[in-house]
Amino acid sequence: MPSVAATRGRWTERYPLTRMGLVGDLLVALVATGAATGIRQLIDSQLPAGFPFLTYFPAVILIAFVLGTRAGTLTAILSGLSSWYWFVAPFGSFELEHNARIAMTFYVFITGTEITLVHWMQRSNRLLVAEREANARLAETRELLFRELQHRVSNNLQMVAALLTVQRRQVKDESARTALDEAARRLQTVGKISRQLYDPSGDGQHLGTFLDQLARDVIETSTDQRVSHRVVSHSEARISPEAAIPLALVVAESIANAIEHGFGDGRDNGALEIRLDQASHERLAVEIEDNGRGLPLGFRLDDSNSLGLRIATMLAGQLGGSFTLSSASGGGALARLELPLEPV
Repeated sequence: MPSVAATRGRWTERYPLTRMGLVGDLLVALVATGAATGIRQLIDSQLPAGFPFLTYFPAVILIAFVLGTRAGTLTAILSGLSSWYWFVAPFGSFELEHNARIAMTFYVFITGTEITLVHWMQRSNRLLVAEREANARLAETRELLFRELQHRVSNNLQMVAALLTVQRRQVKDESARTALDEAARRLQTVGKISRQLYDPSGDGQHLGTFLDQLARDVIETSTDQRVSHRVVSHSEARISPEAAIPLALVVAESIANAIEHGFGDGRDNGALEIRLDQASHERLAVEIEDNGRGLPLGFRLDDSNSLGLRIATMLAGQLGGSFTLSSASGGGALARLELPLEPV
């Protein structure tokens, strides 16, 4: 949606260009009539009989279009008198014989039609400009309110996460403390990424950029260790608002799982590679590979008790896709999310 300033800047929407008052319009009408008369006199010898209004019609419509209907009407009146006197028989007089009456009636009809059409066009144009400016202001207001809403939602989620962290201090049971830690981390993650998930226009955003920022947020939230990451994107897929939250949570859980279990021995050289590619013409693949200590011998995702992995599997199913976790060729773990292209 164009801004109000851009709407006002369109030169085709500024006609009539100026208002000069009655005296100014009269002077312009005199000049235009004089120019039309002079040109008509110059080409008179090259024209067949007739055509008394040949140069006056363009003068009337041009002045009406550029300066408004009053200037156009004055130009039409002066041009009519000039053409009547000079080019309508009997020449050099204002006698109104039968042929002259027909010619002048024709002239009045044509110039009246021209001025009326120009007036209607300019009036419609002004209404269109006013409506476009109103729509532009509404769009700007909507975007402002939308971003404020996203900001407040994000702050509220992070406040809830902070309250869970405070509550954790009063819980002695280790499993309960762990559950509260995981819940707080997930809320913090959603709170951080909620500001970038949606666009006021409803358009999706590029998935590679989204995953890069998501990885930064999850790493910052999950650990104090030095964990590097890079995103390798071989797809121009964009993420839709409907798929944003579940996809973000699947990727976030995979990254958090790699940090907790793959780099849990305190290593400072942890590295993640997030790859985005099309598995086929109809499916998209997101892979998260780490260089951690890898999966336990005989690991099966279906038998895992990890709440995060169960959440990732469930959310992948909601997207119409699948989630797998296997050993990577380099010794770490490889989480793979496949989903149809339609949601993304």
